[in-house]
Amino acid sequence: MSNSNPGDFVKLGELIRDIRVALLTTVGRDGRFHTRPVQTLQVEDDRTLWFFTDWSSPKVHELQHDATVSLGYADPAKNVYVAVCGSGSVFRDIQKAKQLWSIEQRAYYPEGPEDERLALLRVLIERAEYWIAPGRTSYLVAALTATASGTPAGVIGENRKIT
Repeated sequence: MSNSNPGDFVKLGELIRDIRVALLTTVGRDGRFHTRPVQTLQVEDDRTLWFFTDWSSPKVHELQHDATVSLGYADPAKNVYVAVCGSGSVFRDIQKAKQLWSIEQRAYYPEGPEDERLALLRVLIERAEYWIAPGRTSYLVAALTATASGTPAGVIGENRKIT
């Protein structure tokens, strides 16, 4: 495992763009976690992630109480996993909504980017980590090597921490 270097955030952005759907976790007023799926609309170079949400969503109230968020992305078919921690904020910005808009959003916001229910969720990434694991054969080889040597395998594949 290594600490972040400039290329790690570029790779993180590529992984998030490829997976797109994350599980967003916020903290409720009762201190309990609340997790739900969200579609990532944009990843910016300044460590910002963008999402749409509804002003009536519980996450809006949760973020007003505690801005701490966690996002988990997974693509098990490709053995790729991403974890993001940061702070979230919700606001209205019609110009940004127009920039992020796609036609399938009309299913949720029939009036388009100007829909009164449409809120922007911005997550500022504070820490992230990703794992890219090789296929099953690599694990079998590592298991055989560990069994023969008596030494556990280290990280198999690629693991990066971004701070």
